[in-house]
Amino acid sequence: MQQGNQTTISEFILLGLSSEMEKESLLFVLFLGMHLVTVAGNGLIILAIARDTGLHTPMYLFLANLSFADISSSSTSIPKMLMNIQTKSQSISYSSCITQMYFSIVFTVIDNFLLGVMAYDRFVAICHPLNYTTIMHPMLCILLTVIPWVLSNIVALTHTLLLIQLVFCDSNTIPHFFCDLAPLLKLSCSDATVNELVLLVVGLLVIIFPFAVILFSYIYIIRAVLRLLSLERKWKAFSTCTSHLTVLLLFYGTIVGVYFFPLSTHPEDTDKIGAVLFTVVTPMVNPFIYSLRNKDMNSALRKLISKKRGSSL
Repeated sequence: MQQGNQTTISEFILLGLSSEMEKESLLFVLFLGMHLVTVAGNGLIILAIARDTGLHTPMYLFLANLSFADISSSSTSIPKMLMNIQTKSQSISYSSCITQMYFSIVFTVIDNFLLGVMAYDRFVAICHPLNYTTIMHPMLCILLTVIPWVLSNIVALTHTLLLIQLVFCDSNTIPHFFCDLAPLLKLSCSDATVNELVLLVVGLLVIIFPFAVILFSYIYIIRAVLRLLSLERKWKAFSTCTSHLTVLLLFYGTIVGVYFFPLSTHPEDTDKIGAVLFTVVTPMVNPFIYSLRNKDMNSALRKLISKKRGSSL
C-alpha cells in the first residue's frame, strides 16, 4: 500500500529481551513459570472471593477486578513472546500489534484506577466505619467498578485512534518484547507531535488523579488511626491497609525507580525494565501480598484449596 513516497508495512519485528539463543531458552522457562504463577494466583483470588460469601464486600469486589486485570495484563504480552521464542519467529502483524498495544494500555491504566478506588474504600471503612454500608452502597460500588474500566478503554482508544493515523515506513523493528506505545511512536516516519503531547497529558492525568485520591485518603486514614487510644485498635485499623499499601509501594515505586531514576542510559532498556515490572512482576506478586497479609483472604483460599482436594479425592 502506498502513501505518497512512503511504503507502509504489514508487520513488525519484536526483538524481545535478548538476541542470544542461550538466554532466550532461559527467558522462555522463566517467563512461562511467572505467567503460570500469575494466572493461578490471581485465578484463586477470584474463585475464593466468588465462593466465600463472607468476602462479598466492596473491598473484595475491587480486589477481584484487580486480579482479573492482572491476569489479562500478563496474558496480553507474555504468550506472544513465548510463542515467538518457541517458533524462532519475531514477527507480529500490524493489526495484532495494534490490538496488543490497546489492551496493554487498558490493563495498565485500570490497575492505577483500581488502586485509587481501593484507597477510597479503606478511607471510608476506617474514617467512617458506622456509615460504611450507607456510603459504599451497591450502586456506588458498581459505579466505582465500571467507571475505571470505561475510562481505561477511552484512554486506550484515544491512543489507538491517533496511532493508526501515523505512517510506518521501511523501519519495522521494535526493540521490545511486545507492542508498546512509546516504541511504536519512535518508529513512525510521520509527525507524531500530537501523539506525544496526548501521551504526556493523558499519562499525567491517569497517574495524578488516582494518586491524589490515594494520598488524601491515607492522610485522613493516618489521622484517624492516630486518634485511637488503644494500641490494639490502632494496629487492627492499620492492618486492614497493609496489603493495599504494599501493592501501592510496589506499583508507584516501579514508576519512580524506572522513569525517574533509570538504571540504564539507554531508553529502550528502561522501557523494557518498566514493562517487565508492570506486566509480569507486579501481577505475579499481588496475589501473594493479598493472601499472606490478609487473614480473611488466607482463610478463604485455604477453604477453596481444601474443597478442591476433597473433590479430587
